[in-house]
Amino acid sequence: MAQRFIACDREQSFLMPPDVREWLPDDHFAWFVLDAVESMDLDAFYAVYRADGRARPAFDPAMMVALILYAYARGTRSSRAIERACIEDIAYRVIAAQRKPDHATVARFVERHQDALAGVFGEVLGLCARAGLVGLNIVAIDGSKIAANASWEANCDYERLARETIEDAQRIDAEEDERFGDRRGDELPPELATSGGRKAWFKVARRQLDDQRAEQAAPIPRDRPKRVREAKRRMDEQLFTELRAEEAYQRYRARGKDRRGGRLGPNTVPRPYVPPPVPEGEINTTDPDSRMVKGQHQFIQGYNAQAATNEHRIVIGAETEVVSPDFGHLERTLNAARRELQHVGITEAPKLVVADSGYWHTEQMQRLAAEGIPVLIFPDSGLRTTPRPGWTGGLYDFMRRVLASEHRKALYHQRQHLIESLFGNTKHNRGFKQFHRRGRAAIRTEWRLITTTHNLLKLHQHQIATATA
Repeated sequence: MAQRFIACDREQSFLMPPDVREWLPDDHFAWFVLDAVESMDLDAFYAVYRADGRARPAFDPAMMVALILYAYARGTRSSRAIERACIEDIAYRVIAAQRKPDHATVARFVERHQDALAGVFGEVLGLCARAGLVGLNIVAIDGSKIAANASWEANCDYERLARETIEDAQRIDAEEDERFGDRRGDELPPELATSGGRKAWFKVARRQLDDQRAEQAAPIPRDRPKRVREAKRRMDEQLFTELRAEEAYQRYRARGKDRRGGRLGPNTVPRPYVPPPVPEGEINTTDPDSRMVKGQHQFIQGYNAQAATNEHRIVIGAETEVVSPDFGHLERTLNAARRELQHVGITEAPKLVVADSGYWHTEQMQRLAAEGIPVLIFPDSGLRTTPRPGWTGGLYDFMRRVLASEHRKALYHQRQHLIESLFGNTKHNRGFKQFHRRGRAAIRTEWRLITTTHNLLKLHQHQIATATA
């Protein structure tokens, strides 16, 4: 008997027009993404296009948003890879309705709608809330260092930057004079909210400068000469910020009282401040917003990605920071999550917040406790067998006694699977170990897209489990 095989006739014509609804099973994730995007408010995307019908028609923003969300959920962030998938992958072809946007179109859409794409995080969070997945019985906060689209070898000191920009020095000075006049563009408030010494004032001033740059959301220039000039300008701005902070610090000391009204003693007189002749430190000429941050095993050129999750492992807050330590980010990350929750109509406060020892900040923890939000943070890191020097008594010993009980210890240990699993899944399973774009505003959108698709995947799994049950 002759051998028999299933026929493979590539010249067979379709007898009936193909129906894309038959290409994927009903419970495929692509259909779920399309349904989710259909329920979103996308007015921010449509508002930037002409309403008179003139000019060349653009791809439908709803289709592009669905395409980007599906691609990020599948671990594809490269615009060229998305273009290729629209030709080769059935799910992408269904989402794109057989259209084939090229990589330049995809990249321009992400760049043009940067803020609107970041706002999709809130839309998906609203879908999770309607599905009952945004409980606030426990909120876990943590951060992870993610490499920037820049090499640490591109870090330069001020002298090297000056040598590269010597020919344009006069023109740069003229541009700055025209832009700022007698001001430097980095003025500080009369007093900074800190009771520490000069170093603490400088630290707060640098934080305010970083926040100001984040609000401006200036894109990173593509040409290296422009990036070098921008890096030099930022280092000048950093030095002038310290000079302004020194002036504010001297005015504070001249009053003779601290911010609580106590008298400054004679033993607290600081040494005279001698400003450096040129700005100190280094800055990256590829991505000036990125910093050297301490990763799990070594220092990397990157950012500190912050996240807050609830008991359902839904990300309720996602922001980025440029400083390496997590110290000081507890209140900032939690407030960002609360703003997202208020946007979707949830005004209740978390019943409990947990974080690792790097987030210990006495003043922030006390402020949250005054709002009725208890915080569990172990004062000592897991590597220490004894308390840190000076970390005894008061709130430190109180927290140790609280976490000694079996119930609260069990609550605190939930932090690992609530928040650390997010970063483990994101980095190792989804392959997100480096940002593709440059600049703090751009990488913030990228990080929020990653966490948005994490929530979409969780919501899809929840709906499948509910339907099966």
